[in-house]
Amino acid sequence: MKSRLSKKHYLYVAGSCMLLILALVSFCLFAPLSQRSETCHLYIDTDDTADSVVAKLTPFCHRPALAGFSAMARHGGYNTSAIIPGRYTISPDDAVVTVFRRLRQGRQSPLRLTIPSTRTMPRLAAILSRHLMADSVALATAFADSTLLAGLGCTTATLPALIIPNTYEFYWTITPQQFLARMKREHDNYWTSSRRALASSIGLTPAEVATLASIVDEETANAKEKPLIAGMYINRLHAGMPLQADPTVKYAVGDFSLRRIYRKHLLTPSPYNTYLNTQLPPGPIRIASTEGLNAVLNATQHNYLYMCANADFSGTHVFAHTYEEHLANAAKYTAALNKRGIK
Repeated sequence: MKSRLSKKHYLYVAGSCMLLILALVSFCLFAPLSQRSETCHLYIDTDDTADSVVAKLTPFCHRPALAGFSAMARHGGYNTSAIIPGRYTISPDDAVVTVFRRLRQGRQSPLRLTIPSTRTMPRLAAILSRHLMADSVALATAFADSTLLAGLGCTTATLPALIIPNTYEFYWTITPQQFLARMKREHDNYWTSSRRALASSIGLTPAEVATLASIVDEETANAKEKPLIAGMYINRLHAGMPLQADPTVKYAVGDFSLRRIYRKHLLTPSPYNTYLNTQLPPGPIRIASTEGLNAVLNATQHNYLYMCANADFSGTHVFAHTYEEHLANAAKYTAALNKRGIK
C-alpha cells in the first residue's frame, strides 16, 4: 500500500514537473519577444552570426524570451550559412517562434525611402547609405561605372536624368546595381507616351528635359516662376542662342555658393558652361525635381529671351524681351549687390 502511494506521488511530481517545463517552454517560445510597446527593426548584416543576432536582440527583448530564441537558434540550424541579411520588423505582440521563423525564412520588411532632388551623385550615395546596407563607397562606385550605366542606356553625365525623385519602397539589402535597375524601371514608368510627346513637341529628349529642369531648379525655388524660366530657356534654344545660365557656370567652377558671377567665372572652360557653349550641357547639373520636370514639359509660352534676378532679393526674376531692357534690369541688380556689399 505504501509502495503504491509512493508511486502515485512520484507520478504526480513527475507530471507536475513536465507541466512546468512545458509551460516554461511555451512561455519562452510563444510569449512576445520584444519588451517594447512600439515596433522595432532588426538589421542583420552579411557578417552576422547567431551570437551577434542574439546580441542585437538583447537590448529590447525579454530575457526568458531571448533564451527561447537562443535555444531555437542552437537546435534549429540557425548558423552562419542559414542567416539571411535584411531588415526585419518585430512588433510588440510577435512571439519568439514567429520572429525566429521570419528570420529563418528571410522575410524582411521593405522600408520607405525618399529619393531627393540633390546636386551630385556622390551626395545621393551618402544619403542612401544612411538607410541601406550598401555603403556610400559602393554606391558611388556603381554610379561611376560607365559599363554598368551603358547597360541602362545612360552615361555618368546623364545618370542624374535617370533618377526620378519620389518616395519608394526598397529592401534594406538592395545592392547598388539593383538600385540603379529599379531607378531605370521607375524612369521608364515616369516617361509615359504623353510625357514623351510633350518633350518631343519642344524638341527635347527625356534626358534633355531633365537637364533643362535641373537648371530651372537651380535658378529658383519659386514654383510659380519655374514654367516662366523654362519657357525663356526654350525660346533661347529655339533661337540658337546660348542659355547663359549662371547655375551652369557655378557647376563648371564647382562652387554653388557663389553670390556673384564675374568674368573670370564666365571664362571657365567646361562643356557645362553655357556662356561658352550653345545648346544644353552634356547632362543635368543636379537631379531634377518632378516640379522642375513638369515646368519644362508645361513651360509658359511667351516671348521673353532674358531674365535677371530681382533687385529686391525676393528670389524671383524680372524678364525682358530685348537686350536693352535686360541691361537695365541687370544694372539695378548689380547696384543692389554693391549696396549690400555682396562680392
